Amino acid sequence: MIHIRPAARADGALVAAFVRELAEYEKLSHEVEASEEMLAQALFGPTPRVFCDIAEWDGAPAGFALWFYTFSSFRGRHGIWLEDIFVRPQFRGAGIGKALLAHLARRCVAEGLGRFEWSVLDWNAPSLAFYEGQGAKLMHEWKICRMTGAALEALAEK
Repeated sequence: MIHIRPAARADGALVAAFVRELAEYEKLSHEVEASEEMLAQALFGPTPRVFCDIAEWDGAPAGFALWFYTFSSFRGRHGIWLEDIFVRPQFRGAGIGKALLAHLARRCVAEGLGRFEWSVLDWNAPSLAFYEGQGAKLMHEWKICRMTGAALEALAEK
């Protein structure tokens, strides 16, 4: 049975483990800088700006969704950006990913939010098919821009 609950401070190590497992799946382990302490501070510090839901299958931690609020000037409303979603391999096919997406979709509807968005790697065919199967529209005309490290620092100095 699937149970979804908000992450609690005691879940810090679990959230960090999910992030590492997701990075390994995406072949991006070399990019993970976040420590358990950093994630715990972001999620459970005095002014959290990011949130996490844990999916359990018969009491065992099976997956997670890490998300935050966005704002659309065009819609004039906030939305949710799903930063990470991950289901451990042994629990895939049980509807856990779908349950996590539906859980956040219900939050969007209940709070009157205008959008529910996320990104997916272009080589991840199983995830692309899964998201489209849930009714997501792939935004081929949009490209994600990212600035980090030296480029970010150089721009900040201008």
